[in-house]
Amino acid sequence: MKSGCKGKESLAATLCSKTPGFQLDESKEYAEMWMGDYPVLPAKELKTGKELHQIVNENKEQLLGKNCVDKFEGVLPFLPKILSIAKALPLQIHPNKELAEKLHKEDPEKFTDPNHKPEIAIALGPFEVFAGWKATDDIRVLFDVLPPIKRFLPAQTAPFNNETLRQICQNILTASDEEIRKTQDELARIPRDNYGEQAYILDLLPRLQEQYSKEDPGNLVALLTMNFLQLSAGDAIYIPADAPHAYLSGDIVECMARSNNVLNTGFCPRADRDNIDLFTCALTFSPHNAEEVKLATSQTDKSKTGKTRVYAPPMSEFNMLKTSLKEGEKETIRAIAGPSVLFAIGGSGKLIADGQTHDIREGYVFFVGQGVEVTHEATNELEVYQAYAE
Repeated sequence: MKSGCKGKESLAATLCSKTPGFQLDESKEYAEMWMGDYPVLPAKELKTGKELHQIVNENKEQLLGKNCVDKFEGVLPFLPKILSIAKALPLQIHPNKELAEKLHKEDPEKFTDPNHKPEIAIALGPFEVFAGWKATDDIRVLFDVLPPIKRFLPAQTAPFNNETLRQICQNILTASDEEIRKTQDELARIPRDNYGEQAYILDLLPRLQEQYSKEDPGNLVALLTMNFLQLSAGDAIYIPADAPHAYLSGDIVECMARSNNVLNTGFCPRADRDNIDLFTCALTFSPHNAEEVKLATSQTDKSKTGKTRVYAPPMSEFNMLKTSLKEGEKETIRAIAGPSVLFAIGGSGKLIADGQTHDIREGYVFFVGQGVEVTHEATNELEVYQAYAE
């Protein structure tokens, strides 16, 4: 990925640098740190170098529990990551399970598994993202007041609904480079007041053009039809399968169903764009406003002291716990009937589990088998995330 942050500016790289043997190069960009058993970039046991998927495969019921073995076919059903984003990632969707199965069968080298990939993203600081669709009325008003974009309207626009929106995206994505560039030049000359509450479009347009080009259709699809969110540390979003999104900047915890399938159509060179008909046909139209994209936290019965909250997306593969401790504080996470991957984002302390005490500090990652209670004791402020399945 060429959208990462350079050297120590990348949180993903800084956390990776806590692993013995990883040499951080200040001249390189680093975008992602993976912490699952997916064979493309699997986590490894520190002492032996053995890959996590091998460890899980040899001890499925002991580590995953019978319920997870039966439900998820004997693999860790989620994939947690740290992302450090310096410029917009491709405008993309992750195909639903039915489509993923079809694509994997047709092209297993490109689509490396038959699974869907709904996901969450949790901001670790300021985080900018395009995600989901704007409310229909907010999209329609732009096409009413901005003459240059009327060329992308289908012949029939009454009623203005999701099928109208699908055709608009199709028309933008199939337009010529000249048409895309001309439209953006014309939009830039329209007075700010004409944009009403969506005047931020004029601020983002030159930034996106500089990162990619005036010929990139993703600029128009994202700015005209998708929610633009500016989130703070602790805020989170949920992206269902087939929902369009593009991360713009920031450090995040990302977790998804165990898959690496993606369809890209913008914020990338033309050669890297996938089939436009396939992309537009697959689109889902939920979420359909900014609030629907957001994922709230709540109290969790996994916590014994109340210092842990849970992000619980509407999917079966995982939930995500977040434990925040001040110096000298303690938290115990009750035994979970399924596997976990936990990782520290900041601070240091002790992790006590299964009768053993381990150091934990930023960048440390632990796999926890089913049925194991975990206690954290903070030496200084400690922030720990724990993805789990049941």
